[in-house]
Amino acid sequence: MTALVTGPTSGIGAAFARALAARGEDLVLVARDAARLEEAAAQLSAEHGVAVETLVADLAARDDVLRVAARLEDDARPVDMLVNNAGFGLRAGLLEPDWSVHEKALDVMCLAVLVLGGAAGRAMRARGRGAIVNISSLAGWIAQGNYSPVKAWVRSYSEGLAVELHGTGVGVTAVCPGWVKTEFHERAGIRTSSIPAFVWVDADRMVANALRDIDRGKLISIPAKRWKVAAFLARHAPRGAILWVSRLLTSSRK
Repeated sequence: MTALVTGPTSGIGAAFARALAARGEDLVLVARDAARLEEAAAQLSAEHGVAVETLVADLAARDDVLRVAARLEDDARPVDMLVNNAGFGLRAGLLEPDWSVHEKALDVMCLAVLVLGGAAGRAMRARGRGAIVNISSLAGWIAQGNYSPVKAWVRSYSEGLAVELHGTGVGVTAVCPGWVKTEFHERAGIRTSSIPAFVWVDADRMVANALRDIDRGKLISIPAKRWKVAAFLARHAPRGAILWVSRLLTSSRK
């Protein structure tokens, strides 16, 4: 079994790589930073005795995305699971005149997800088995800048992909975490001091729960009880209340 993970050098992506390697799965790791990529590959191979292939690629660059897609469709070296994890936090407001960061976000977290998901889906459908995992977020149910629309798109895309792959033996799961203990927020320059400690979950624990959902063929994975409650409220509370909470969260980050 081989899994391809994008963004595997930190955070949730690194936790997925560790968990999959611990299960004995070979890995294809995709990231921009060649040095960190090789370091992660060497460590995983040494600790778990699995084969680890690396692909240096910037998923905001079209040619790099196509190279990764070609790897997913390489019948001689089949990939059994794709984890579309690469991404970053967005602090830029929707009214800022420089929209380059939003363009990059759409390239990395939407377009690349669509292209790689399509490539994996075609290859896996032909073999009659496989799993496509797309990292969404609970943020997709609220309204915070461009990050919420991006992650809502990932969840909706996953549902559409699952419809097209129904009955083929290929599973699709959108993983929708809440607040995970990683450097994600710090790297994005997002203050988290106002977020209560009880909502945070360890990345390895989150991934273990997500993998159980993936193995069971769940389309939407919300891998913590506290987040399931939050998702229920976000789906069923009056939209005005959700927008009020979104305003509070947005103002706390300024």
